[in-house]
Amino acid sequence: MWAQVINILLGLWLMAAPGVFSFSKITANNDHILGPVMATFAITALWECTHSMRKWNIPLGAWLLVAPWILGYENNIAIINDMAVGLLVIGFSLVKGKTEHQFGGGWSALWHSDSLHVREARQDNTTMD
Repeated sequence: MWAQVINILLGLWLMAAPGVFSFSKITANNDHILGPVMATFAITALWECTHSMRKWNIPLGAWLLVAPWILGYENNIAIINDMAVGLLVIGFSLVKGKTEHQFGGGWSALWHSDSLHVREARQDNTTMD
């Protein structure tokens, strides 16, 4: 969870950095688009059943690593900022969160004799008696 909180802060920083450092329009547009998307994926990945959403930030971090050369950034601070944020986002997106419960299982879970829904139904029946 802590890694996703840091990714949320990095996404917020990406939105604020163009204003703080006066980046060019193309750099600012790139950061203003990626920042909220990264923060959204990180916020979604905070919940246990949606931990896998953290992986969606990996390609966005990779884009930040190559964007300065593809988009032609003019400011060295912008290049360093986007590359540092990209590396950090990739690194923190690789941190797997702790999973305490198993979610899902698909249709096959209906036919298991000891699936979660069967255990909960038994537990409900014993509390009613």
